[in-house]
Amino acid sequence: MPALKPTEFVAEIVWLGQVPEEGEDIRSGEAGSLTLDFAGPAGERHSGRTRPSCSRVTSQHPRGTEIANVRQLSIVSAEEVETIRAQMGLESIRPEWLGASMILSGIPDFSHVPPSSRLQGPDGATLIVDMENRPCNLPAREIEQEAPGFGKRFKAAAAGRRGVTAWVERPGRLVVGQSLRLHIPDQPVWTELEAARRH
Repeated sequence: MPALKPTEFVAEIVWLGQVPEEGEDIRSGEAGSLTLDFAGPAGERHSGRTRPSCSRVTSQHPRGTEIANVRQLSIVSAEEVETIRAQMGLESIRPEWLGASMILSGIPDFSHVPPSSRLQGPDGATLIVDMENRPCNLPAREIEQEAPGFGKRFKAAAAGRRGVTAWVERPGRLVVGQSLRLHIPDQPVWTELEAARRH
């Protein structure tokens, strides 16, 4: 029996972007399509089969250690961005300010889809969800540049709504307007309490 099961949830790609390879900020530039290989989107700063470890994994690796790159893309939900925008009191939030690779619409509570879920396109291009992305100060800086006084509101408003990071399982091409089907692991939800009971 397959360990992954297709769901009825299908998301539409409403925006695609790339963070330039050169530069210090996270601002992405809009793109009509993304060509994916096993290293991620071609010509993107976050692409690569490996990456230096960052502050998110210092409990596992000294900072700067070469590790597998499971953060090739940053995927955000249009519905969650709208909630963030409303909570911050902004007129708009541009995907570029978030450093997003992709904005999807159609999957509820998108930031909490299970790790190892797949998003699969019509040509077979498949992304593996690593885990929920945590809000950080980098988008806040971009927002502050565009809307002075609002950047400091980002982290609280984006908690639990920052989307997910993902990496390429099968290369292909993503295009705005395309649909991606969500596939989830066919296993019980793990909790510390339940694990302790079984142990």
